[in-house]
Amino acid sequence: MEALIARITEATGLGADVVEKAVGLILAFLEKEGPQDEVNKLFDALPGSREAVATAGDGGPGGMMGGLMGMMPGGGGVMALGTKLMAAGVPMAQMQPFARELFAYGRENAGEDTMGAIVGAIPGLSQFL
Repeated sequence: MEALIARITEATGLGADVVEKAVGLILAFLEKEGPQDEVNKLFDALPGSREAVATAGDGGPGGMMGGLMGMMPGGGGVMALGTKLMAAGVPMAQMQPFARELFAYGRENAGEDTMGAIVGAIPGLSQFL
């Protein structure tokens, strides 16, 4: 996990603490929304990923926006994830570079087939990659 965090930190200029939290939030999102077999393969290929999910916490949006997204099918999907990432300190302008690095690292470690299946199964995710 340290190599991934360093890679994203370098690519985005974000602090390591923000990157670590955001990686956990994204992995938790994939675990919830993605195809279980492929997500398990990804987690197996990324040592520390399950711990990152556990330490990231929910990070759920609060207030009216959180309530509205909670009513959407799937809890708001990629939109809700974006809100959680912004709350964790990832600016909108850094979300795409962040996601590209994370998914490139996933492809390098878990394989293109695994990552392709995950991206293909989650509506709207491909627009960030």
